[in-house]
Amino acid sequence: MEPEFWHKRWEQNQIGFHQEDVNPCLQRYWPGLGLASGARVLVPLCGKSLDMVWLAGQGLRVLGVELSSRAVEDFCREQQLQPQINRRGAFTVYQCDGIELWCGDIFALSAADVADCVGLYDRAALIALPAEMRERYCAHLDGILPRECRGLLVTLEYDQAAMAGPPFSVTDDEVQARLAAHWQLQTLESLDVLAQSPKFLQAGVSRLQERVYRLQRD
Repeated sequence: MEPEFWHKRWEQNQIGFHQEDVNPCLQRYWPGLGLASGARVLVPLCGKSLDMVWLAGQGLRVLGVELSSRAVEDFCREQQLQPQINRRGAFTVYQCDGIELWCGDIFALSAADVADCVGLYDRAALIALPAEMRERYCAHLDGILPRECRGLLVTLEYDQAAMAGPPFSVTDDEVQARLAAHWQLQTLESLDVLAQSPKFLQAGVSRLQERVYRLQRD
């Protein structure tokens, strides 16, 4: 999946993956992680998610990474933010109160860039990537995030033959295979959310399992 795919989706406003409200799983389970006020949290492939606003409202420092400049600019405009903009390596950095948005390729992110990120929130990154990129993405996070990092991962599982991604189906077996070697995993919630997902219903999907995992670096 090439960057142009995502640029086109944002430019044509084909962003059905964007949620108009803060994710309830985030609100329900994030406090249980026990991160201190002022902790820095990585939100990969963040789009213009309102989850970042919620996290910043909890006194956390948010580092969102997003490929599309349109998404970043839309977020700043919709949240009425006046960011300071500068370059940092391969990224254009939009710095706002409590939130930094790094516009660029997630795979260009280095260990030095996230050395103080003790939190991770992935609701839309892993499921946005095809299988071969998911493997690379998980290995990349393993290579750059500090050992004390902990966070939440939200996945979807459904019959991939019924509908093409993204979002892609990610099974529990895949999560265990890709992450268990370097993370302690705890399934916090596993629910069929098909009734709340018109796109999947219209595609003829018969089951849509949403899972929420607590992650803790070994």
